[in-house]
Amino acid sequence: MKFNFSFLLIFIVTFAFAQLPKGFVYVEDIIPDIKIELRYYSINNFIGKPIEGYKANKLILSQNATQALKKVQDELTANGYYLKVFDAYRPQRAVNHFMRWAKDLNDTLNKQEFYPNVKKENLFKEGYIASKSGHSRGSTLDMTLVDIQTGKALDMGSPYDFFGVESWVNYEGITKKQKANRQLLQTVMIKRGFRNYPNEWWHFTLK
Repeated sequence: MKFNFSFLLIFIVTFAFAQLPKGFVYVEDIIPDIKIELRYYSINNFIGKPIEGYKANKLILSQNATQALKKVQDELTANGYYLKVFDAYRPQRAVNHFMRWAKDLNDTLNKQEFYPNVKKENLFKEGYIASKSGHSRGSTLDMTLVDIQTGKALDMGSPYDFFGVESWVNYEGITKKQKANRQLLQTVMIKRGFRNYPNEWWHFTLK
């Protein structure tokens, strides 16, 4: 069988020069020391399966959001912390996956861990899942803080993606230390131009 070298050349060139859309970047190219744990690329999420559209543990954001985030990381590193990001750009097909899952009321694999006090049929009504996500515009991300010395994430009083009042930024039923940890994240992000979603301590969008 005759080998098609022209096809191979086209494939190599296309792959080598594939780029993100204008205005988007791979965050690690700008912030090499950032920690990335894309939960929707793994099974460690409220669905319990990898989510459609997440092909690798690669963090994508808008150029502007990434530059602002670099200032956050630089300030945190000087004070003994660094960022760990759980999600940033989210393709619409991932949102569609969430929607299909939410409508399947029999699939409650990770209910006890992520939404023990919320009925699955109420996830849309109570705002935990939406048909459109700000993440898909590229300037929203979910994150926590990690202690450089211990390598452990700070205790924020509730896990990432926990559906409940415990995740509200101003929830009173947590310890003083947990409140201080949340406030530290809030302060440094707001200082660099991000705004928080009050019902999720981890969720920020560049203004």
